[in-house]
Formats: sequence, structure tokens, C-alpha cells
Amino acid sequence: MELNNLTAISPVDGRYRKQVAQLDEYFSEYALIKYRVLIEIRYFIFLSEKKFFKLDAKTKQKLNAIAENFSLGDAEQIKQIEAVTNHDVKAVEYFLKQEMEKTGIAAEKEWVHFGLTSQDINNTAIPLSWKNCLEQEYLPAVINLQKKINTLAESWKNIPMLAHTHGQPASPTKLGKEFMVFVERLQNQVQLLSEIPVAAKFGGATGNFNAHKIAFPKTDWLKFGNEFIESLGMQRLQHTTQIEHYDYFAAYFDGIKRINNILIDLCRDMWMYISMEYFKQKVKKNEVGSSAMPHKVNPIDFENAEGNLGMANAIFEHFAAKLPVSRLQRDLTDSTVLRNLGVPVAHTLISIRSIEKGLDKLLLNEQKLNDDLEDNWAVVAEAIQTILRRENYPNPYEALKALTRGNAAINKTSIHKFIDGLKINASIKKELKKITPQNYTGI
Repeated sequence: MELNNLTAISPVDGRYRKQVAQLDEYFSEYALIKYRVLIEIRYFIFLSEKKFFKLDAKTKQKLNAIAENFSLGDAEQIKQIEAVTNHDVKAVEYFLKQEMEKTGIAAEKEWVHFGLTSQDINNTAIPLSWKNCLEQEYLPAVINLQKKINTLAESWKNIPMLAHTHGQPASPTKLGKEFMVFVERLQNQVQLLSEIPVAAKFGGATGNFNAHKIAFPKTDWLKFGNEFIESLGMQRLQHTTQIEHYDYFAAYFDGIKRINNILIDLCRDMWMYISMEYFKQKVKKNEVGSSAMPHKVNPIDFENAEGNLGMANAIFEHFAAKLPVSRLQRDLTDSTVLRNLGVPVAHTLISIRSIEKGLDKLLLNEQKLNDDLEDNWAVVAEAIQTILRRENYPNPYEALKALTRGNAAINKTSIHKFIDGLKINASIKKELKKITPQNYTGI
């Protein structure tokens, strides 16, 4: 069958295609080839700027146009060359030389890929595409979600809510504060992620600039390599084998996993709040919640997000464990793994959009939140025993434990009856009676 959204094996390229189609620009086979072409051209021009040969401004413009106007047809042409060479990066080199001949700038074509190995291109092209995706797709998506959660937290900052620890009623909280927990967690992890360097390997066949040095022994190739990679907005790893060691990449994968775990935690909490009827969900007239049960409005967006986040984390886990490990100076296992780099990113972005969709459907059910507080007057026992401790009342914790633990009948009346029976002055009794589950919410 012809490949399309219905015949694709992966839902990333099928069911969810329209949500993540923009990732083609960073992680597709076309994108990898395009970034390789870009690196080869930038390197060629950089050599000329360092006086190894001369290029006039018009020639540089023609070269840059090859990268800027790179098309799907160009990528297909490179794949045709690869079918003959059986080497993907060498095919890029041959393509560029052919393009230079077509445009009349072939005099210096042997400087294309001068002194390099394939991984100088791959381990520069892939980090650059990763960097661009982080800055243009991933981080904006996470930050926008964080802002949405923050907006909800602000709007609900004065809504009292019964907390649950170990699944049991606990000291009341504010709904907005519980959302701020996720805002802070995301802020902290995004900050950590943003501090990880984007690094590239660039140093010849086994990382030592062997070919470069033998050709031009007086050139400071370490300085040259550092300056070239820095011109691309990255930093060069100083000691490598034939390939990058991927330790920074692993840090990125672990960092995104932590952010995804925070989002899984959010999804599960939202699922529980909806189940507890703290939230209802907006209903679309023609949508169906169940094929058999007409009444249902399921929290499918949070469930979808949780599943996709799990998929993303499973792949990121493999990436982080596998990529930093390579036999001796290199084996090829990193290559096929890196070709899947866009897959967990896609699952992550699909999840973020699902969470946003789910949050947009929420309808606060204040009555249910208040009913739960009213049905759990036992949670003010902590407040009462703490004030009694302040007043040096004998064994206050034990007294409240005897009253409330395992007693489902505790309500306002029984709490106030207990207070009336305490041997304390009237002003303290008045202070204790002012405490309710709705106002015992702390700071």
C-alpha cells in the first residue's frame, strides 16, 4: 500500500501526523540530509575565511543558496547517489561537488569535506538540529503549558480544597496552590535543561585532526575546530573518539524524562480530580464518550497524554543508556538509534497538546469541593490540637485522636461539643470554634 496517514505503521506518522508534522524539519531523513549539506557548506566557507583558499562574495552567496534552497528533490538526488556509493555522507559530498560544477564554482571543490570523517558531519548536524528543535518547538511548548497551568492556579488561588495524603482526607489546601506545585516543578526542570550545553564532535577520523595536521602542521587545528563549532552556536568536545560521547545528549534525555514524569503526575492528579467530581468537563454536542454508555464524558485527553509520555520516556531511557556506550573508538549502534530521535520528541509534544486540550475542558465544581470539606470536619483536629499544645493543655494530640480516628460521624456539631468540654478559657474556645475545613488552609 502507498504510505499515508492511514497506512503508516507508527501513529506518529499516522493518527497524530497533523500534530507533529513540523518535526519533519528537524528529524526526518530529509532533515538529516539538509543539515549535513548545511554543515559541509559552512565548513567549506569557513576554510576559505581562514585563508586556505579564496572565495569571493558572489561564490559564497551561491554556496549559501544551495543550503537555503535545499529541496526534497535535492534530497532525493542525494539518495540516488547513495544507492551507488552505499554511503550517506559521501553522497552529500558528491552532490555538493556536482552542484558546484553546475554553478561554475568547481575550482576549489576538493576542499569539500577536507580532512573530515562522516561523524564530523553527523555529530555536528544532529546536535544542531536538536538545538533548533529545542529552541523552536520543545521549550516553547513546555513553557506555554507551564503558563497555562499558572493562569489556572491564579484563578483558583482562593478555592479551598480537601487534600488527600495516602488517599485519605488530610489538612485542607487551596486548589490554586496545588497547581502552583506543578508550575514550580516545571520551572525548575526547564531551567536545568536549558543549562545543558549543546555539543558537537569535530576532529577527524578518530578525534585527533590527524589528516588536518599532516596536511598543515603549523595550523592550530584545535582553535580552528573550536571556532567553527562556536560559529554554529555550539561548543566542541575536546577529547573524543570517532564519534561524540553523547553524555550531554543523555543529560537532555534524562531532563526531558523528568519533565515528562511531572506531566504524568499532573495527568494522574487531574484524572483523580475529575473522578472525584472536583471538575466537570465541557461537552461537545456531537462527541461520544462511550460506544455503549451514552452518559460518559471520559478524561481521555489526560489518559492520552499519560500514555504518550510513557512511550516517550521508554525511548528516552534507551537513548540515555545506549548512546554513551560504544565499543573502542566507535561502533555503528549509535547511528540507527539517532535516526529515531524525533520519535520520543513527537510523543512528548502530542502529550503536551493533549494536556492543554484537557485543561481547556475543565469546569470547576465548587459545590463538590465544599461538600467534601464539609463532610470531613475531622481534618481540623490537627489545628485544634496544635493550639492546645500552644496553651500547654495536657495530651491534646491523644485527646483528638480518641475523638476522630476512625470515626466517620465527626461533624461541626461533634467538634464544637468536644471544644465545649475542654477545660480552657472562653476566648480559646471561641478561637477554636472559628476553625472550619474551609478556612484551615494555611498560607
